[in-house]
Amino acid sequence: MYVLGFQEIVPLKTRNVIGAEDPTEAMNWNKLIGKTLNSKYGCSWLTPMLNIISSGNYHYPGGPDLRRKSVGSLVIGSPLRDRPIRNRLDKLNGGSDRYKLIASKKMVGVFVSVWMRKELLIKYCISNVKVCSVACGIMGYLGNKGAVSVSMSIEGTSFCFIAAHLASGEKKGDEIRRNYQVSEIFRRTSFTRSPTNDTSSPPLTILGHDRIFWFGDLNYRLCLEDSFARQLIEKQDWRALQEFDQLRREQKDGRVFQGWKEGSIDFAPTYKYSSHNFNRYSGGFPSRSGEKQRTPAWCDRILWYGRGTKQLSYFRSESKFSDHRPVSALFSTQIKLLSLPVQELLQCTPFFSPASIPNTYVQAHVS
Repeated sequence: MYVLGFQEIVPLKTRNVIGAEDPTEAMNWNKLIGKTLNSKYGCSWLTPMLNIISSGNYHYPGGPDLRRKSVGSLVIGSPLRDRPIRNRLDKLNGGSDRYKLIASKKMVGVFVSVWMRKELLIKYCISNVKVCSVACGIMGYLGNKGAVSVSMSIEGTSFCFIAAHLASGEKKGDEIRRNYQVSEIFRRTSFTRSPTNDTSSPPLTILGHDRIFWFGDLNYRLCLEDSFARQLIEKQDWRALQEFDQLRREQKDGRVFQGWKEGSIDFAPTYKYSSHNFNRYSGGFPSRSGEKQRTPAWCDRILWYGRGTKQLSYFRSESKFSDHRPVSALFSTQIKLLSLPVQELLQCTPFFSPASIPNTYVQAHVS
């Protein structure tokens, strides 16, 4: 399963921030992602992660049928076990694509896209897929900053994926704005309940989910003078540098993301790289005329919340398309299998073991 989050997929100009969403932008990004995931070789920095989860032959029914929901969004329909199994299998088995789009949501430049292997869609029941966006940028309500979220259930376990872009700035007190935006995203994110959903009660809020992943350009900086930060980066002393990480300090003091987890950061800060030379950080001495002076920082992060989740890797990639470096993480998470009548198990899932609690692998990528 792949979950990808992006920030600034369009320039944050006035016409994009206050204008109507263009659905073709999300469609074009999904086409590009699908082409990459389903290509024979994929993209070089994703290939090692693909190999990790390539094993396993699945023969289980329970896949989605896709339909349009709203501008910039694509979600699956209602729970699918009430539909003919043969129709679902025929639809999923058709074509050569290994990955299918489950849901996506775009708000100005923030974009999230969720994909699953076709074998997993055949094996597990995917239901209650919802999307939501919260704008908390200019004046607290414009979409240049904020978050887009996907809520979904895999069997009996609910998942929530939040791609966020928080307020920038490295002045003292800017972290307070970021903390406030996080609290607003928690408060205002709401997933509507389907009127046909009588038997189950899917989560309506972020913290109501079993497994939660929050990722994106969170923009937390280093509370350290620029020259000292660059010295520690030169030494690759990531542990010492993390002592000055703003997000870690805010968490420790209980001001944001209480109880959330993040893996060990064993890579260089991801921001801000020079637009003149993508191999060095912006600013420093000597710096080019007109180049912004920014202390390098781990702006791009992946956090998670909830039991039954284990992070297997956390790293940055050397994709040089912007002044950020993307980060990725691989997770293994347990899911609870739904209880079904024995007759239905015999008909629908001939290789199903009622006592098993399988692991689902989740890769989160932030660009």
